[in-house]
Amino acid sequence: MAFSISPVSQEGLDIIVLKDNSTGTEVQVVPAHGAMLHAFVVQHKGQPLNVIDSYKNIAALKADLTNSFKNVKLSPFACRMTDRQYNWNGQHYEILKSDIHGLLFDVSFELVQQTAIESYAAITLQYTYRADDAGYPFNYDCLVEYRLLPEHQLAVTTTLENHSHVPIPIMDGWHPYFTTGGSIDALELQFAATHLVAFNEKLLPTGQLLPYDKFRQRSTLTGVELDNSFLRDLAKPAPAAGLYDPEKGLAIEFYPDASYPVLQVYTPPHRRSIAVECLSGAPDAFNNKIGLVQLSPGESKTFRTTYKIRQ
Repeated sequence: MAFSISPVSQEGLDIIVLKDNSTGTEVQVVPAHGAMLHAFVVQHKGQPLNVIDSYKNIAALKADLTNSFKNVKLSPFACRMTDRQYNWNGQHYEILKSDIHGLLFDVSFELVQQTAIESYAAITLQYTYRADDAGYPFNYDCLVEYRLLPEHQLAVTTTLENHSHVPIPIMDGWHPYFTTGGSIDALELQFAATHLVAFNEKLLPTGQLLPYDKFRQRSTLTGVELDNSFLRDLAKPAPAAGLYDPEKGLAIEFYPDASYPVLQVYTPPHRRSIAVECLSGAPDAFNNKIGLVQLSPGESKTFRTTYKIRQ
């Protein structure tokens, strides 16, 4: 069979491996820790190359997860929230767990489906949220599908289903960190945005949207520092963004659909990787309403993005 799925244990992590047996391309997922994307491996010049900056072991994950939030699911909100507080339908709420990156980044997802056939390998993970935090007293299901496709493509689909009796606010996102094995100063970045979301000193939106056209052409990341949100130019032909390593002759391309109109880019101080995040709304969306989604009782919404490695 062209594609396969297998479980492995490595450095204290229980991993599900999706593999394209014809090319050696692999996707590795850790369900027990925020449905985490652990690896996206291609064979590059005869050697395996993981383009995901992942945790080396369970100890590193536990020590750093709430600092970097690398590669995990962000739900029911992403990025920062003002003082962990928001108003919804006339009620005031205060999140207890965290003011950043939601409530599911460290929870254990359940494997509910897996398929390996000639054309793809896919797994579906589910977390059943039932008012776990007093600041988000709603019920919803989060289902995440990882699908490894031919030609080094990974499609990630998230479906959120409202199981409350009232409408609920939702913002969806991902926090993957990408690397080609060296400093990001050797990479080039390209994406098309219409606006930059202006931030204050706490990295919260001010309400201003500033016209923005940098990075419409491939531009070096040498010395560039980013921790910003951008409104995508949805009229631009795909891909929506790309990371390029001129020395290795390798590209990582991003193909989010219209459900992810916001792109967040972060260059960490260590500069070994770069976070390129697909978001359904801007940071603090529960307050500023930029991209905020309302789900009616029984309603669901799906968010999709695809990553492709070219070499």
